[in-house]
Formats: sequence, structure tokens, C-alpha cells
Amino acid sequence: MDLEKSPAERPAVPAEGCLTVAIRLPVRIVVLVLVVPVRMLWDALVVGGRFLRDTVLRPVGRVFQWVAWAVFVWPWVTLWRYAVVPVGKALAWLGYVLLVVPAVWTYETVLTPVGHAIAWVARGIGAGLMWVLRGLGAGFARVLRGIGAVLAWVYTRVLTPVGRAVAWLLRGLGIGVGAVALGAYRVVAWLVRHLIVVPALWLYEWILAPVGRAIAWAARGLGWLVRMIFTGIGAALYWTLRILLVLPALALWRWVLVPVGRVLAVVAREVGDALGHAWRVAGHLSLAVGRFLGRLFRWIFVEPVRWVYRSVLTPVGHVVRDTVLRPAAEAARGVGRVARQALATARESARQTRADIRRMLFGTPREPERVPLAKHQREPGAAATRTLGSSTTALTKD
Repeated sequence: MDLEKSPAERPAVPAEGCLTVAIRLPVRIVVLVLVVPVRMLWDALVVGGRFLRDTVLRPVGRVFQWVAWAVFVWPWVTLWRYAVVPVGKALAWLGYVLLVVPAVWTYETVLTPVGHAIAWVARGIGAGLMWVLRGLGAGFARVLRGIGAVLAWVYTRVLTPVGRAVAWLLRGLGIGVGAVALGAYRVVAWLVRHLIVVPALWLYEWILAPVGRAIAWAARGLGWLVRMIFTGIGAALYWTLRILLVLPALALWRWVLVPVGRVLAVVAREVGDALGHAWRVAGHLSLAVGRFLGRLFRWIFVEPVRWVYRSVLTPVGHVVRDTVLRPAAEAARGVGRVARQALATARESARQTRADIRRMLFGTPREPERVPLAKHQREPGAAATRTLGSSTTALTKD
């Protein structure tokens, strides 16, 4: 399989005009002359900024960070850790001892027995009231049954006949009133039809409808006339504006602005390409100059300093370390060791002295008596256990 594309499949390279070729070379020369100093100044500023950041700003920032921690954060952390937290724990323990423990003891020792007693008394009173109410309820039930029997007799023998008579009278009155109302309705309907509806229909069909049609026809004609007037005025304004404004503006856009814009676009594109090309070339030049200056600085300053450090300062430092610093360090370690031994001896002597003085003032402390225990026996037997009824404890012993 051939990986190369055929000439027909290759993308066509757009041809460049003579204006582009004529503008490109002088623009690139001018831009290169202007951009090279700017690029070198920029690279020098970048190198100086990086050196300043690594040698000055970062150490100063770390010092400021440490100072801010020591001044603002560490005191609050210390205050919280060694003052607020212990005080809070002490207050919590004090609140538990002074509030929670007495409240729990009061609830368990006082309130609970009192509540149980009140509940027992309330249950007794409730049982007595229920017994009394049960006896009273039986008597009330007999009285209510007697009253219900009397009311049922009155309803059956008195109220039912009276209600049926009243219903018969009301039914007769309703039939008469309905007949009168039906006759009055028919009379009123006939009068309304012949006095209002028929004249209104005649007025609508023979007067209002023709007048409305005439008004609608006149309104349509007037609307058509107004529409034609506004259409003529709009057409006149359209052609006036088109001839006086649109066509000159279109000619100005087509024959002046578009060519000038194309020329300016070509110039701007070439200036942009020239700037990019000049910036890259100036970057290579600046890199070469920077490397040359770096090598020159290395040959003039760094290599002599390195040679002096390796050939002079390092041997001198080794000689000073071997002849002065190491013996001084050994002597300092020996002095420190002797001082530590002397301090340990002094502390031990002071401890023995305090023990002797305490023994002379207060005497030798008594050793606690050891009670021998039987094998596999951790608690005293049944005869030696503490009880409240006997006198074997220290509190009840005579």
C-alpha cells in the first residue's frame, strides 16, 4: 500500500500575490531590528527575576512565614493547648461533680420514691372515684329510662298526629300557591314576548342590521384608502432613502472600504508573522548572547573562585579542622562529661542529705503489715466478711 498521496489528493497551497511578497521582506527587516533589543531586555529581566526569586524572595518569604507563625499562630495554639483545654476539662469535671451527680442522686433517692408514692395514692383515689361513679351511674340510668318512656309516649300519641295534620294543610296550600304562580308566569311570559322580544327582533332586523352593514362597508373603504396612502408614502420614502443613503453607502463599502480593508489585512498579517519570526530569531540571539556571557562569567569569576576553594581554602580548612577544631571539640566533650558527673554526684549527695534530714525530723516510716493469704484465696472467708449486722467492721466495732 502506497502511503504517499497522489497529486490530486494533496492540499493545494494558496498562491501569494505580489503585494504580499513586496511587503514581507522590508516589514520583517524593520521588525527584526526593533524586536531584538526588546527580546534581549526581556530575557535579561526574566533571568534577573528568577535569580531574585531564588536568592531573595523565597528566603525572605520563609522568614516571614516563620515569624508570622511564631507571632500569630503559636501563641494561640499554646493558649488553647495549655490553658483553654485544661480549664475546660476542669470546668466540665466541676460541673459534673456539682450538678450531674447531685441531680442523679436526687432523682434516684428522692424523686423516684416520691413519684411512686404519688402514683400509688392517685391509683387509690381513682379506684374510689370509679366505685362512687359506678353507683351513681346506675341510679341515673333508671331515671333516664323513665324520662325516655314518657317522651316516647308523647311523641307517639301527641306529636305524630299534630305533625300529620300540619303536613296535610301545608300540602294543600302548596298546591294552590303553585297553580296561582303558574298562571302568573304564563301571563308575564306572553306579555314579555309580545311587548319586548318581538319589537326588539323587528328593530334589529330592519334598522340595526342595515345600519351596521353600511357602517362596516364605509369603515372597510376608509381603511383601504388609508392603507393605499401609507403604502404610497412608504414606497416614496423607501426609494428616497435607497437612492440617497443605501446606494452611496454600498458603493463606498464595495469600491473603497473592502479594498482598503484587504490591504490592511495583508499588512497586519505580515506584521504579525514578522513579529513572531523576529521574536523567535531574537530569542536564539539572546540565548547565544546569554550563553556567551555565562561562559565569560564562569571563566573570569567562577573558575578562579573554584580553584581557590579547592586548592587553597580546602587544605587550609582540613589543617585547621585536624589541628584546632577536633582537639578543641574533644576537650569540650571531656569538660562536659566531667561536669555531668559532678552534677550527678551533687544531686545524689543532696538526695541523701534530704533523706537523712527527713529521717531525723519525722523518724523512719512504718512498713505496712503483711497479712498472709491462703493458697488460691483472694477474698476473706465467710466468717471474716464485712456485714452491717455484726461488729466485725471498723465502723461498728466497740
